[in-house]
Amino acid sequence: MVFSSADLREVKSAITSTFNEKFLNEIAVKLAVLVEKQFEEQLKSHRQAIDTLRDQTNILEAENRRLRKFVDHREQLERNHNVRIFGIEFTNAFGIGSMVYSGLEFGRYFELKNNVDCKSNILQAITPAARMLLTLVQVQFIFLNSKDVEFNKHRIVSRFGLMHMIATNLCEWLYVLVEETKHEIIHLGEHQNSTNSSLNQKYCQEGHVMGCLVTNASPFLFPCTIEYSLICAVILFEIWKKIKIGDNAQEYGKERVSFKDVGQTKNKHDRMTTHFHFNSYGGRMLNSNHHFTVDCSNAHRGLFAGIMVIVLTIISLIMFFVFTTASDKDNEKNRIRIAMFEVSTVELLLYLITTVAVGVAMLKMRKLKYDRKIGSEGSSGIGLDNTLLVVAQTGMFIYCMFSIIGSYFTIASNNVIELVAEIFSFIQTCLQTMFVLDGWWRKCRNIEQTRTKPGREIITFLIVANMAMWIINTLEKNRAEFRPTHLHFFGDWAWTIITHISMPMAIFYRFHSTICLFEIWKSAYKVKTPIKNPLFPIV
Repeated sequence: MVFSSADLREVKSAITSTFNEKFLNEIAVKLAVLVEKQFEEQLKSHRQAIDTLRDQTNILEAENRRLRKFVDHREQLERNHNVRIFGIEFTNAFGIGSMVYSGLEFGRYFELKNNVDCKSNILQAITPAARMLLTLVQVQFIFLNSKDVEFNKHRIVSRFGLMHMIATNLCEWLYVLVEETKHEIIHLGEHQNSTNSSLNQKYCQEGHVMGCLVTNASPFLFPCTIEYSLICAVILFEIWKKIKIGDNAQEYGKERVSFKDVGQTKNKHDRMTTHFHFNSYGGRMLNSNHHFTVDCSNAHRGLFAGIMVIVLTIISLIMFFVFTTASDKDNEKNRIRIAMFEVSTVELLLYLITTVAVGVAMLKMRKLKYDRKIGSEGSSGIGLDNTLLVVAQTGMFIYCMFSIIGSYFTIASNNVIELVAEIFSFIQTCLQTMFVLDGWWRKCRNIEQTRTKPGREIITFLIVANMAMWIINTLEKNRAEFRPTHLHFFGDWAWTIITHISMPMAIFYRFHSTICLFEIWKSAYKVKTPIKNPLFPIV
């Protein structure tokens, strides 16, 4: 068979076409497989990248939460830093007063020893000397503890030692109460012309130079010992609680070490805790990382009103001492009655004004945000300073309740103003404690509140007014003789014991209220935000 050239060309064209189509199909299939493989690889790579980003996001969110806790913790420490300084300084002041009181008692022993008519015991020198040594060592211990002494290495020994120190302070508190109560009962017995062996003992204690000095100084010094023992017991109990939860105390440190990629821990936290607050004149941001600032705006009217209260209180004290220390014996009862009426009137006026002021401050402070960090103050939830305030208020309750009872049952021979004054004293302390416990956690919501500072003038007035009430309690009401009708109604022993148990705590209540109110005055109107940009937002 012979094929023509046309047939050959057709066959060649058919073969070429078939070959090209098959080749192209193979190439297309290979390209499709290659593209699909590359797409799957890219998809897998993208999925891995998404998973990696998700993991990193979770890590950053976890670190963010931890840093929030850390910043909240640091802010709380910064908030309490100045109160802790005040607490340490005033603890030192009370400790100095306690050591002076013990030193006078120590010197009185040698005066009694040289008097053949008086009985002396070597324990009368050892006891005050040991008390001075304990006070000195304990003040140093508390001061060192403010710098974070490590207790968790020997936890059992630390707990035992701290609990023993707490018990020692409570025993010392009771001992001084008993001794001062005994001395005042002997003093009252002398004024009532009682003729028994206690007068000879009283003469031995008070009839010489050191004895008279101890007697005259004890109304001002023995409350220092009472308040010092109370503060130390509460501070040591707070330290004991920190040892109890010591395993959780290192939580922040352990978590920070595991995140090395974020940067060095110290620099990071220094960067995160740098803060600023707004100037009241226009909201300008002020850096306050390493220095302490106090904005005294919106406080002048409350300060001037408080100064007027202080002046009125001082005038009242002068009149009281003039009436009670006059040498005219003929009109002694009339003078004492006038002095009591004058003091009770001033007290009633002061309690009425401060009760209204606390109510107004409560209403104004409700506008602020209640920002309480649960657990930031430990297991108690209210903190050391508020715990001290609540404990001290028990003294106010005891004194007010017994004073109300005594005033009610002696109302025929007593003035009604004393009864009303004690009732309003009870009401005022209850409202003020509730206000402090609530206002401790209040913060400004916005810049407008940092400018207007609602309630700050009232808080300023309450700070000065509590100082005035502290002066009244210290100079007038700390002696059982201040209420002669109560002394007659309850008896010398009962009313003296009631006064010496309750009044030192009442004095400390007014003193510590001033510190707590100042902390609210200082901290409630600040706005803290990071000034340096962190790696991720925390606010």
